[in-house]
Amino acid sequence: MRELNFPFDGKDIIRRRLALRKQLLADGCVRVKKRIAVLGGSTTNHIVSALELFLLNFGIEPEFYLSEYNKFYEDAVFGNPELDSFDPDVIYIHTTSRNLTMLPESPAETAETVEQKLNDQFAYFKQVWDSLKQHFSCPVIQNNFELPLFRRTGSYDGWSTAGHAAFIQRMNVMLSDYARSTRGLYIHDINYLSAVCGLANWHDAEAWYLYKYAMSTNVIPDLAYSLACIIKSIYGKNHKVIDLDLDNTLWGGVIGDDGQEGIEIGQETAIGQAFSEFQSFIKGYKDYGVLLALCSKNDEENALLGLNHPCGVLKSTDFVSIKANWEPKDRNIAETAADLSLGLDSFVFIDDNPAECAIIEGQLPMVQTINLSTVHEAMYKLTRSGFFEVTAVSDDDMHRSEMYAANAQRAAQLRSFESYEDYLLSLDMHAVICGFEPVYIQRITQLTNKSNQFNLTTCRYNEDEIQKVSTSPDHICICGRLLDKFGDNGIVSVVIGKCRDKELDIELWLMSCRVLKRDMELAMLDELVRRAKAKGITRINGFYYKTHKNSMVAELYSSFGFTLDKKLDNGDSEWHLDIEGYENKNKVIKIRDKENPE
Repeated sequence: MRELNFPFDGKDIIRRRLALRKQLLADGCVRVKKRIAVLGGSTTNHIVSALELFLLNFGIEPEFYLSEYNKFYEDAVFGNPELDSFDPDVIYIHTTSRNLTMLPESPAETAETVEQKLNDQFAYFKQVWDSLKQHFSCPVIQNNFELPLFRRTGSYDGWSTAGHAAFIQRMNVMLSDYARSTRGLYIHDINYLSAVCGLANWHDAEAWYLYKYAMSTNVIPDLAYSLACIIKSIYGKNHKVIDLDLDNTLWGGVIGDDGQEGIEIGQETAIGQAFSEFQSFIKGYKDYGVLLALCSKNDEENALLGLNHPCGVLKSTDFVSIKANWEPKDRNIAETAADLSLGLDSFVFIDDNPAECAIIEGQLPMVQTINLSTVHEAMYKLTRSGFFEVTAVSDDDMHRSEMYAANAQRAAQLRSFESYEDYLLSLDMHAVICGFEPVYIQRITQLTNKSNQFNLTTCRYNEDEIQKVSTSPDHICICGRLLDKFGDNGIVSVVIGKCRDKELDIELWLMSCRVLKRDMELAMLDELVRRAKAKGITRINGFYYKTHKNSMVAELYSSFGFTLDKKLDNGDSEWHLDIEGYENKNKVIKIRDKENPE
């Protein structure tokens, strides 16, 4: 529902909330269900109402628990039977600067006194987080703190020993420092959000005195949207690709008419500087695992000429796909999605032509669009949209673009072989298959929340849950890393099995689509059987739970030689494999010692 994408009309969303909710629930989309506990230091019902809409639009159907007014500390530290029985998947602590109870009271307070207050205030919130983490193995989202609207001493309030603004800014730094070293704690940056909305618009004394809303009702949709972006990122609902036009999008002018020397990019003109800044901004997304692609109505020769401009920041090697031709752009985007084995809902398309954006919206409604009227407006929309909200950065994220580029090389090599097995052998593939090593926990968690197509049960796990099963004596957990002559694909497959007497129930089996048809699944099965036998297991049970995205693995167990036990009308199925006498199936991947992966 595009009216719920940024930029949105917050007042209209509040006014039409019930109608929008009804429309979303009736749209037939399959959504992940999540229980979200909201522990508030102020009134939160309006926040929850808006949050529900944005989460539904992101593919998450929430159920909410709301604490009583300003009872976040009591619920967290002393417990609450209702919260315990709710058993949340996510906890959101909605506190604001109004919940800071230890602010300096007098300019006569010494630096030591203020430092003690700061530490005591931080300890108060740390007690909340630690108590929640002890009772619930789920992500916790904590607001940082917005600045006050009123300052008795002007700028001095922001740097003096007893200044309230200075105290709040120091508290925010302490929250950030702690969150970086604490698994499962995420900071919701309302300090930035209140600044970008404007403190005069954010604060509303009347709303506080009458209803105990800690911010103006006008900005509640902004807060709810920002929070929803964090939650959908935790559960792998981010976009993955920025697909860009070229002329008047990455540079000023038309390369086919103006030539390389005539386009504006670089420091010589104001327009050139703006496009250079935009290219630098876009290129920075690569470091966070976002793939860059091009979709331009242009001759490829001219497109490459523009990308090779000596003052350009983005080069052809920064893109995993370049579609520069005269075909309709919706067709090119669809082909790029197929080439990358990604869904269209992974794409964000940026073009200076509003007609092209409208065509994409009509033909490919799953693709998000940004019409670039100015580069700074486009950067702002990307900033606020939350399409690429980051909650963790793994080693694989930072090398994802290179991995997909290597995939293109593999696809090119495939065309030179008549035998597919000869092609696989030519890749010189090596796999490291091991347990859930600590260094891989973050990547494994990402895969469990992002992988939808090659995912037999689509179970989702947070980091605490992955950590728990990784050390459980009742589970067999393996992950696989695949390398070949073109590069390292990183961790691409995960299997979790629960031991039950002499049987093993496969609770999760997934694989990244970027290594499809490479026989990695066979290597994983061989290792799973080996470990199962070592535990005295004689039978492995497999389960396939049908979703609207995972039909490609409906017959995976059949291809493994499992026997079908049950098939339901909804498409779900149950299988088993007696592993006595099992013979390894992988013939093309060499298995390496995990201690010597290179």
